[in-house]
Amino acid sequence: MTPKKQGYKMPPEWYRHQGTILTYPQNKETFFDQLENAKNTFVEFVKIIALEEEVYINVNDQLTRYELEQKLEKKCVQGQIKINVLPTNDAWCRDYAPTFLKKQNSIGATVWEFNGWGEKYPHEKDKIAGYKLAKYFADKIFRPSVILEGGAIEINSKGTLLTTKSCVLKRNKTKPQKEIEETIKEYTGATQILWLPGGEIVGDDTDGHIDNIARFLDDNTIAVLYTKNKEDENYKTLKQNLEFLEQLGKFNIVKIPQPSPIYYNYPWGKMRLPASYLNFYISNFAVIVPVFETKEDSTALSILKEHFPDRLVIGIDARSILVGQGAFHCLSQQIPYFTKTK
Repeated sequence: MTPKKQGYKMPPEWYRHQGTILTYPQNKETFFDQLENAKNTFVEFVKIIALEEEVYINVNDQLTRYELEQKLEKKCVQGQIKINVLPTNDAWCRDYAPTFLKKQNSIGATVWEFNGWGEKYPHEKDKIAGYKLAKYFADKIFRPSVILEGGAIEINSKGTLLTTKSCVLKRNKTKPQKEIEETIKEYTGATQILWLPGGEIVGDDTDGHIDNIARFLDDNTIAVLYTKNKEDENYKTLKQNLEFLEQLGKFNIVKIPQPSPIYYNYPWGKMRLPASYLNFYISNFAVIVPVFETKEDSTALSILKEHFPDRLVIGIDARSILVGQGAFHCLSQQIPYFTKTK
């Protein structure tokens, strides 16, 4: 039986967490000359999460574990932090860690098929790590035959799930949309899926993860990335998403400005990065928002503060992390709260 038939469903991110899974930035081919800066930013991220929940961090080996322990100590990071030697290919554990589900006090885990964002990158270690994490944390493991990354889905407590056609349909070309939709519903507990029509923003190597373009702020409110600049490369894509959601007439739509363009000189050339304030992470204590030292930072933070009165909204400079084409939501995966000891 599927998770949905057994009573499991995916809680929204703002529900209380038992803890957060992270993977330490370790791959120089992801972060290039910004790797050390990315590591230090990661420690700042951990420090905030650890204030009110457990933090589980994957590292590739014992030497890296020691390095991370030293950094945490230097920054006076406190809390329940467990560092596990679990080799991975990359830091983006949102995408290869399980989607955790809950039924009363039982934790389930959906382990989706993972193919390195469409066979773009090495991923065998990530794939193995995802299953091992499920075995460690979950009472029940479910394995559907759909390719799906965690950053591609966003859900509220009423069972509405947001995703994009550009990513999910592209990953599963041999399956009809109806079959994919039914599988996602059965393995997340969703009751309806809203397929945003706009594709990926420039620089996004995920083919359009939802966590860069639209996020629930509560059950009835969706934040949408937008730009007024008709000359911007992302204007058409962001306008499509905004109009689609507004035309539904079912949600309060909050427009979050797109940051001014940010570029990085990769070995193969200069490229625009997929900067978005929507790649925030909601921990038990705070909403941790990527900021980029652009003029839109203060506006985005101010809007988000209005919608999260029960949490601190904290901006952390994410430019070094962004070089890897992700941010704080991509780095993290929440585990729903449970009262028993696992």
